[in-house]
Amino acid sequence: MIRAFKTAIFASFLATPAFADPVLGTYQTQPGDTGSYAHVELYDCDGSICGVIHKAFDSAGKEVASDTVGKRMIWGMAAKGEGSYSGGKIWAPDRDKTYTSKMQLSGKTLKVSGCVAVICRAQTWTRIR
Repeated sequence: MIRAFKTAIFASFLATPAFADPVLGTYQTQPGDTGSYAHVELYDCDGSICGVIHKAFDSAGKEVASDTVGKRMIWGMAAKGEGSYSGGKIWAPDRDKTYTSKMQLSGKTLKVSGCVAVICRAQTWTRIR
């Protein structure tokens, strides 16, 4: 009887769904120098956070065809606790450069920054989904 109870308890832990990371979802980037922006979908990729450009928009907010759509923009980001993520990379399509990156989630706002040596850039993204 006790063995059956222990087996049932163990099985219930296996059946419990894993909790999704709170940063997962789709974000609107901050407009760039030309006013264009993108929607970036953040997802779990083998235990880290990755992001792909889902849609691109011009400065008027019209969806546009872009060769950046479907490209990976963020990879290797690890959760550090309290909405903080680091250890990953971010690709900046406007400069075609890759930066060491970190992110900070606060409600529907995601602060994203990337640095190469001492040169850093930062944006504030807004969750849309």
